[in-house]
Formats: sequence, C-alpha cells, structure tokens
Amino acid sequence: MAIESDADRAIYLDTADFGVTVTKADASTFSAIWDLRFVLVQPNGLSVGYESAEPRLMARTSDVSALSHGDTLSIQSISYVLRGIEPDNLGMTTLLMEKASV
Repeated sequence: MAIESDADRAIYLDTADFGVTVTKADASTFSAIWDLRFVLVQPNGLSVGYESAEPRLMARTSDVSALSHGDTLSIQSISYVLRGIEPDNLGMTTLLMEKASV
C-alpha cells in the first residue's frame, strides 16, 4: 500500500517545478517527470559499445493506465512512441519512450 495519495504524487509532477506536460493522441494531457537516462549499448555482448540516451517519463499510474505499447505521446512538441510500461505498484509508472520516425 502506498503511503502517499494520488494528490500527493501530483505535487511532484507540477509543471511549475519539475514536471512537463505530455499530450496523448486524443489531445488530453497529463504531467510527468521527463528524463533522458544514459545507457551504454553493447551489440552482441561486445566489450566495445556506444553511448545513447533512453527517453523516459515517470507519471501517476492513474494518468497513464489506459496507455498501450505503440501509443504516440508528444513532449515539448516532439513525438515519441511508447515502448515500455513499468508500473511500480505504488501509484507511479515509468514509460519507456522512443523518438517517433519523421
């Protein structure tokens, strides 16, 4: 059971502080924390790799529960495709994103 309420979690996502506005395909919006996490990609297990960034969002589960893999989201006028959904079972969900092809 989560200690904080959904309203408490919304405070952390406030766009006046840390949050960004995310627009769904139906034009509805929600707030989330936007992160470009560093990743080291090592193809085929090679010891040599290359650096990349993994776009991620952290949002309230109640705001993103209807999303599905492949949905398109817009963040700061850039389109992303939803590739992974990781609920923490405490009221927050991490969304793994990929920049949409132009």
